[in-house]
Amino acid sequence: MALKVERVRHLTAADIAACDFSFEVTSEMTPPYEDCTRDVKEVAPYRKAYEFEADLFSSDREHDDYLIAVAKDGDRVRGYLLASRGWNNYAQVDDLAVDRDVRKLGVGRGLMDEAVRWAKESGLPGVRLETQSNNMAACRFYQRYGFTCGGVDRLLYAALGHEREEIALFWYLILNTA
Repeated sequence: MALKVERVRHLTAADIAACDFSFEVTSEMTPPYEDCTRDVKEVAPYRKAYEFEADLFSSDREHDDYLIAVAKDGDRVRGYLLASRGWNNYAQVDDLAVDRDVRKLGVGRGLMDEAVRWAKESGLPGVRLETQSNNMAACRFYQRYGFTCGGVDRLLYAALGHEREEIALFWYLILNTA
């Protein structure tokens, strides 16, 4: 399978309709949230998926202010990444998803490489993103990529009434833009 990462102007729900972006939760990251190979507890397994927010991927945004990158197998989208210029001048990864069938094949790395390239082209000093303590596959990926967990918010999801407590983790990759 030859996957190609490319930048696009917009992405629709129809473009990713054949993808399964769900993931299995079998463990969660725990305090002090510094090392996801060490700060972990096992939990009863369950499956989780996030909604695709189509309005974030419209072409109405300023072109220099955001990046949409997709990983394609031929004409089929197998993963995507949305990044934007954050209020604090970091590139902010707003969404990243990889189809279950192509995980561990470098798709996430290819998409993140494109986000880093865009951040450097834009003169931004780093990349910031947020994930949840129960998305261990993502946490491990970010840590292996070189991100550092720079912050924790225990209340961000509290008002949503989730059955399980989720802790927001903020990850940072500082770039050498010189």
